[in-house]
Amino acid sequence: MSPDGSEPLSLAERRVRAAITAALLLYGFWIMRSADGYHLVDDLDLAIHEAGHLFFGWGGDVLVALGGTLLQLLVPVVFSGYFARRRDWHAATVPLWWLGQNGWNIARYVADARAQELPLVGGGEHDWAFLLTTWNVLHQDVAIARTIRVMAMAVMVGSVGLGWWALRRQAALAA
Repeated sequence: MSPDGSEPLSLAERRVRAAITAALLLYGFWIMRSADGYHLVDDLDLAIHEAGHLFFGWGGDVLVALGGTLLQLLVPVVFSGYFARRRDWHAATVPLWWLGQNGWNIARYVADARAQELPLVGGGEHDWAFLLTTWNVLHQDVAIARTIRVMAMAVMVGSVGLGWWALRRQAALAA
C-alpha cells in the first residue's frame, strides 16, 4: 500500500487502464473534430439531462430549465468524487473526461439557443433559449458556447493527462 492509501495495480490492470486512457484520448479528438455529429454516449447524456428537469422540478422555471444541464455535470462529478475518495486516481479521471464530454454537448445546445434547430425531446421549450433570454444574453449564445467548448476540451485533455500521470504513479508504486 502506498503512503496515500492506494493499492498498487498489477501490470495487466495498468495495461487495461492505459488502453482505456488512450481510447478516451482518441474518442475525445473524434468528438472535437465532429462537434455536431452523434457520439456513443450522447443517448446516456440525454437521458441524464431529461432526468435533471424532473430532479430539479421543485425549484421554479429557471432551475427546471437549468436542471438538465446541472445533472449532466453533477453525475460525472459524483462518480469522479467516489473514485477519488477511494484513492483510485486513475478511475477518477474517467468520469472527469465524461464531464468534459458533457460540456461539449452542452455547448452545442447553448449555441443553438437563437437558431433552435436541434430536435427537442417532447417538442418542449428550448432550455438555453429560455435561460439566455431570462439572463438577457441570448445574443451571446455562440460566444458562450465557444467558451464552454474550450473549457470542455481542457477538461477532456486534462483528464487524459491526469490519467497518464496516475498510471505512471502506479507503475512506480509497483516497482
